[in-house]
Parts: sequence; structure tokens; C-alpha cells
Amino acid sequence: MSVTAFQDLPLADRDREWNGSAAEKRVRQWADATDEPNEKYRNTHVWYDSEKKQNFTAYKLLIADVVDGKLVAVPRGVMAAGAIMQGSHGGIDMPAHDIDRAKSHLAKYYAKMDDTPPWER
Repeated sequence: MSVTAFQDLPLADRDREWNGSAAEKRVRQWADATDEPNEKYRNTHVWYDSEKKQNFTAYKLLIADVVDGKLVAVPRGVMAAGAIMQGSHGGIDMPAHDIDRAKSHLAKYYAKMDDTPPWER
């Protein structure tokens, strides 16, 4: 199991809508990962199951999208991932030792947004 390295992606506009399914399709195309995941694809997510890294279903907490041909972190995607870390939508099945690291990763984007993660409120 593994938390991805913080990529410090530029932020999309805060009011940009988040559609995870549509973002997933654009990210796959951007990363040239249409057949199987690769490192570029991996870095658009916060966490993945490293034992199953060849499967798209191993990747969780997508926070990025492609806007005008550029990869960006979408604030509403970050907020959705933060809510999942707090149990929303059934939460996430993640090893306990990865939870703090995943939250730390997300907290860096919350800081970029001048916001506080939900677990610190």
C-alpha cells in the first residue's frame, strides 16, 4: 500500500465543478494510461494499492483533472477526497499506517487553498 508523493500541482479555480468519472477519463488520456496505469496516472491520486498497481481499481482519491491541456489539482476534488477520509461515501479501505500520510498529502492542498482539512476543524 502506498501514499503517492506530493506533486504540488497548480490549483484549478475553486468554483470548478468536480466530476470524478469525467476527470478519470481525461487523466487516463493525459497520462497515456489507456491500457494500464503508469507513474503519471499514479501521481494524480493520493493513494494506491502497490500490490495491485497494474489495476486501475487499485488507485484511490483522485484529486486531479486536465484543464486546457494541463494537469491541475481541483479544489472540489481535494474536498471530496478529504470528505472520504472522514468517512463520507462509506470512507476508504486503507491500511491504518497510510491514513496519516494520506491526510498529510491532502492537507498540503488544503493549505494551498487557504483552507483547513475537515479532520482539523
